[in-house]
Amino acid sequence: MANADTARSADLAATARKEKLFTFINKAGGWLDALGFSWLVPLLKMAAGDNPKEQLGELKRVLLIPLLGIASFVMLWAVLAPQVQTSLGAVPGPVHVWEQAGNLWDDHVRQREKAAAFYQRQEDRNAKLEAAGKTDRIKWRSYTGAPTYIDQIGTSLKTVGLGFLIATIIAVPLGIASGLSRSINGAINPLIQIFKPVSPLAWLPIVTMIVSAAYANPYDWLSKSLLISAVTVTLCSMWPTLINTALGVASVDKDLMNVGRVLQLPTWKTITKLVLPSSLPLIFTGLRLSLGVGWMVLIAAEMLAQNPGLGKFVWDEFQNGSSQSLAKIMVAVLTIGLIGFMLDRLMFALQRAFTFSANR
Repeated sequence: MANADTARSADLAATARKEKLFTFINKAGGWLDALGFSWLVPLLKMAAGDNPKEQLGELKRVLLIPLLGIASFVMLWAVLAPQVQTSLGAVPGPVHVWEQAGNLWDDHVRQREKAAAFYQRQEDRNAKLEAAGKTDRIKWRSYTGAPTYIDQIGTSLKTVGLGFLIATIIAVPLGIASGLSRSINGAINPLIQIFKPVSPLAWLPIVTMIVSAAYANPYDWLSKSLLISAVTVTLCSMWPTLINTALGVASVDKDLMNVGRVLQLPTWKTITKLVLPSSLPLIFTGLRLSLGVGWMVLIAAEMLAQNPGLGKFVWDEFQNGSSQSLAKIMVAVLTIGLIGFMLDRLMFALQRAFTFSANR
């Protein structure tokens, strides 16, 4: 009898541990899905002892089918690309594009090695001058080598980040005010409908002239070309955030707002305690859309503003017209798509972290 009770207790303890493990996996699954790793969840559940048949079916849905889609696209690309002839030769296939991606990385590594050697020589020279008592001849210079492909990716991310930040700072307060006040909404709505469809190519000349006139003495860390591209991104990407914020605020439960009035909460507390928590899901939806639009707009803005990012890289390779240019442009296209996907996943993860509805 005692052995039976002991076995039953052990079974109950094992069942409890298994339930805790599955609870943890389910919670982690939400974050893995937000970051684009939902295919790990079936593997974790199978490792924890769940029904393999059911989890294999889920793994097929979230991993195998997408991989088959990607593989089919790559195969069609490899077969059809050589049949399309351009002024620069045949359209490069996946292998050629992969080779050029490796060449761009190797070029980045070589440039970093050159920069490291330059700074080392500079330090050695200045150390000798200091030892000789010639401190007045010591000079520190920055490495002036051409930016590499990785550097240009960093410039594009910095530019879109600045433009997105400015757009958020403008759009969220305006959206809150528009959602709370019908008068403000009536005043802003026509402007939204007029300016929302305007192309970045139309904004760019105006932005260029205004920035050139108002920002006559640029800082080293904020060049004119970068600011022009960032402001163009702002003007094109702020509208989804503004519209979704206004919609989210206007959709806040009226009973909740009435409670705030009964408690005589000040406007600031009403916004921070009642309005924002209720409207965050829609605000984050707007932010995700704005970031996607901003990243898409950025490439055109960089092309024309000659900001040394991915847009300028594409334009320079197009103008270069070498036999490798088309493959490098395709590397840039794939890079732009992958970075756009990762930025969206990042915003979705932030949405899960800060909103209740995304975690239910």
